[in-house]
Amino acid sequence: MKSICVCRRLFVLIAGVALSFGAVPSVSVFAQSRRQPPSSDQKKNTRPPESGQQTGDQKQEPLPPDLTGKPQEAEKVSVTTNVVNVDAVVYNKATGQPQLRLTKDNFAIFVDGVKKDITNFATPEAPITITLVVEYSKLGQILGLYGNGGMEAGQLEVIRPTAMFLSQFITPQDYVSVIAYDMRPTPLTDFTNDPRRIQEVINLLLHNTPAFSETNMFDALKLTLVGGRADSVVLEESKARTSDYAGMVAVPGGRRKAVLLVGSGLDTFSKINHDQARKIVQNAGIPIYIVGTANLFIKKYGDQMDPGRGTNISGIPIDRMTFLQADNTMKTFAKESGGSYYPVTFEGELPTVLGNINALLRSQYSLGFKPDDVHDGKSHKIVVRVDVDGDGQYDDKAYVVKAREVYNAPKPDAASSKAGGGKQ
Repeated sequence: MKSICVCRRLFVLIAGVALSFGAVPSVSVFAQSRRQPPSSDQKKNTRPPESGQQTGDQKQEPLPPDLTGKPQEAEKVSVTTNVVNVDAVVYNKATGQPQLRLTKDNFAIFVDGVKKDITNFATPEAPITITLVVEYSKLGQILGLYGNGGMEAGQLEVIRPTAMFLSQFITPQDYVSVIAYDMRPTPLTDFTNDPRRIQEVINLLLHNTPAFSETNMFDALKLTLVGGRADSVVLEESKARTSDYAGMVAVPGGRRKAVLLVGSGLDTFSKINHDQARKIVQNAGIPIYIVGTANLFIKKYGDQMDPGRGTNISGIPIDRMTFLQADNTMKTFAKESGGSYYPVTFEGELPTVLGNINALLRSQYSLGFKPDDVHDGKSHKIVVRVDVDGDGQYDDKAYVVKAREVYNAPKPDAASSKAGGGKQ
């Protein structure tokens, strides 16, 4: 009886703050923002011009050929078809320092225990192409507000790490896109290295308020990784309501690719389920680095929440088991993709966490292997091993290799319907 009363008090507490935000708009906040042009003169997120050209009064780095579809100069190893991409980071167990200056011969890839030839290889000197995926929902706002005791706007819990990473860790050679999600994922900007455009994204998040309670993380990751139909890019000021989005898997090889997810890990209403999202993550082969939010809320109110019987606010489960499942989901996605998961409780942790993520990104090797003619529709285990000193012995005891752990082979019927091959 006592636990029921506590749960009711928590429900009233959160419901009250939800009402304090006022009525939810009937259209997404990002859709509204498209009617407000950016403050700068650059009104379109046009791709950087060809080498030697200028846009307005600002010189921009030309978009790399691998992002424009034009032939690129040979980098380390030429890209082949029907390749499984594996991004790997090697660091010393004792010191935690990433190991740089390794070559193709230092690595070995095993699939189900069988060694595979490495066909593609790129060193950490290659630029980074990264997509930031940001939970921007009313539910996240509520969790952030109660976590900080009402001291600041709740949405700052996700805006702060997003803004810090965009402003402090993106270099002129890198390219970044940003997707925010609540009920549905919405691209805020396409790939850019323009500081003004990056600042416009930060301002857009700061000067708006989340509109919907749903937080559909699985749908957002699907759009980010494999693309699909979505709202048109907000800062493009497109007249079309929706557009086709290519996804990270469409970015060719030769560049290091990654996803940075900032959110609670909760998924309330996605069109795909956990298992489908997990397979997409496994097959994409793109490391996912995750900054977990809502941890201060969980630590303050976790013991007061229902253990797992479905206490709801506006039909959204907020019981203790829901948060445990969200935490496990983020750990799984990060581990199986070769990324890392950092649950953040206090603002003071962010510089260290983001610095660690940046260090891993800058130390990321891009490998690839041909999976042979395997079409069994099953999951296959990937193990990457490293011989740092080149003595013919793998240095498993001294070094850690973070890389994707599995890929799913196509089903037999899928194999017969497709001629040729593509990247996994």
